[in-house]
Amino acid sequence: MTCVYVRKATEKDLPEIKKIIDAGRGFLKEQGINQWQGAYPTSEDIKKDIDNSISYVIDVDGKVAGSATLHLGIDPDYLEMEEGEWDHGTTAHYSDIHRVSVSHEYRGQGLAGKLISGLFTVSSLLGFKDVRIDTHPMNKGMQHIILASGFTKKGIIRTKAEGDDRFAYQIELH
Repeated sequence: MTCVYVRKATEKDLPEIKKIIDAGRGFLKEQGINQWQGAYPTSEDIKKDIDNSISYVIDVDGKVAGSATLHLGIDPDYLEMEEGEWDHGTTAHYSDIHRVSVSHEYRGQGLAGKLISGLFTVSSLLGFKDVRIDTHPMNKGMQHIILASGFTKKGIIRTKAEGDDRFAYQIELH
């Protein structure tokens, strides 16, 4: 029997999270997707998220199989949108999911969707019913996961860290 659950990341998870993100960076590059191709996200970004208790991992039988960040509150990247608008506006009470990445060892097992579902639970428990996420326009795999998780595409935002456009999505938890 396999034990799979989402938990907060700890500092001891940092090397494995970095390894998963670096492999994800390579996977995106192989597909010709200009996402995570610069320095972002750095080890310092990941450590800061762990220190701020907003970094999560999906644990499979005691091993880190993937990671994501659950930002709580206003995201500066989400203040301006092209070709659409957020339900409830740009300054609503929402959480947002960033840097979803699953180890290549676990790819194709549905863990990204389980990780997102776990972050829905965390968001709800923290009082957030509006959850947002974005991805690169060429990242068809992540777009599929986002839509399969119940999100609706809302428009296009521009990231400050990487300086390019992203498709933006939103879901209302009940």
